[in-house]
Amino acid sequence: MNMTSSYDKTHALHAAEHVDPARLIGAIDALATIGARSDGGVDRPALSALDIEARRTLIERAQTLGCTVTTDACANLFFRRAGDEDLPPVMTGSHIDTQPTGGRLDGAYGVLAGFECLAALADAGVRTRRPLEVAIWTNEEGSRFQPGAMGSSTFVDPARLDGFRTVRDAAGVTFGATLDAHRTAFPALDTRAPQHAHAFIELHIEQGPLLELADTPLGVVTGIQGVRWHSVRCMGAAAHAGTTPMAVRRDAMTLAVRVRGAIEACALALGGDAARITFGSWNIEPNSINTIPSTVTFTVDFRHPDPAVLARFDAALKNCLAPHGADVRLEPLFEHAPVHFADTAIARVHEACDALGARSQPIVSGAFHDALHLAKVCATAMIFVPSRGGISHNPLEATDDADLVLGTRALAHCLVELCNEAR
Repeated sequence: MNMTSSYDKTHALHAAEHVDPARLIGAIDALATIGARSDGGVDRPALSALDIEARRTLIERAQTLGCTVTTDACANLFFRRAGDEDLPPVMTGSHIDTQPTGGRLDGAYGVLAGFECLAALADAGVRTRRPLEVAIWTNEEGSRFQPGAMGSSTFVDPARLDGFRTVRDAAGVTFGATLDAHRTAFPALDTRAPQHAHAFIELHIEQGPLLELADTPLGVVTGIQGVRWHSVRCMGAAAHAGTTPMAVRRDAMTLAVRVRGAIEACALALGGDAARITFGSWNIEPNSINTIPSTVTFTVDFRHPDPAVLARFDAALKNCLAPHGADVRLEPLFEHAPVHFADTAIARVHEACDALGARSQPIVSGAFHDALHLAKVCATAMIFVPSRGGISHNPLEATDDADLVLGTRALAHCLVELCNEAR
């Protein structure tokens, strides 16, 4: 097919129309066989043998599409379709590592949709001013090595890598050792230095119920909410469950439940409907059926898109604990400010939805994604498609095929428009 190098608005729509539903769904099905669980889920740990196998299949596919393939010091992979000019590329992609009981779409959909865009552009005979790259970011999930999103964060800040290399998984294997093994597995790939990107668009399943509840097929993601993690330690005194009168007990669990309730009430009062408060990890000592707990430690995960609310929560949290004096101790664990994506990139996503005649709505991501880090260095936005039942990180994770195809068409349209920007 003859390729055209004139850039007009019809080319984005032409590329979107060449998205092949059968090819896209077939690619999703094929990748899900690598690390497949008997319950329909996928377990593909970062830089495991299964991850290496999956990467190998995608490298081979990219090469058949005429793309060049490179890696970097953190084992990120970059599949590049050349542009007509030597300009910073437009990037898309996500990750292919999973949770131990993960589904077949989280991360993988964004990568495979990117590949489908590469194929659709080739089928449509559309050339672009800028190169287009699909990225596979390393260890987004953080289920094997902590923290998550190592690949995308080192792409933005390479100095992080030295610290990451010494991190060990549950079996004692260092992240650095797996990076070296990846280099050995793909000796023909050039290792590239950090490069600037023009823009990044990440397509992802929502992992929540909002789009499905609204019966809306596309979400225009405007940003990612901020988070505060804390550990709360409540102290009492261990005593016999049968002999100690209720009036004289110092029950750490009773105290913890009271403190938990106060924190939740405070979070909801401050944050309203946008607040997300979770008490996900609990440790009880001595954890015996007939002993009054002496110490209870639990975690607090508070999320909100407004940085002012997060700041007020930090102050209010201390006030919630103050009445209990030395019996309650607070330890901050982690925080990340909310991220607002670039208005220019968000506008391109809106344009793609409108061009396709697809209903969409603004949405803030409740989960972290690689786009969180890319937003620090280039114009970034995300597209969400609905998650059936709001389920993710679960073998039951699913999205209707029609929504997967529509999301990919919106992505193709958006990428072509961004690739043809002169500045």
